[in-house]
Amino acid sequence: MLYLIEDSEFSRRAIGKYIDVWHYPDGHKELRLNAISLPYSTYDKLSEIDQGAIVDNKRLGRALEMAQLVQAERDNNRSQSVPSGDGPSRRRKAPTTKKSQSSLDEDDMFNALVKLQSRSEEIFGKKQI
Repeated sequence: MLYLIEDSEFSRRAIGKYIDVWHYPDGHKELRLNAISLPYSTYDKLSEIDQGAIVDNKRLGRALEMAQLVQAERDNNRSQSVPSGDGPSRRRKAPTTKKSQSSLDEDDMFNALVKLQSRSEEIFGKKQI
């Protein structure tokens, strides 16, 4: 999870400085510099495509389905190098055969494309001669 600090005069002064992240019991988080709250948004690097998006977007459905196949090859465990802040420590499970987000490459895209092409009859119906 990345915290993206919104651009403002005060947040520009925070460049190169340490900021505090306050975790509240209700799950709310606040980024602070010198006791002043900084507005931010979050970005989840491990977000996933939901099935509803594939069904709703008829034209993008195949592209979204391909992205979903690539995401199925991804290891969704977050880095354990920093505390989660959401409770007790979560130990990494046994190593998986899946790849990390940064190690996915063109070969994984190609494999997903081959899987989709092998299902072309299911998608488009039988070829008529």
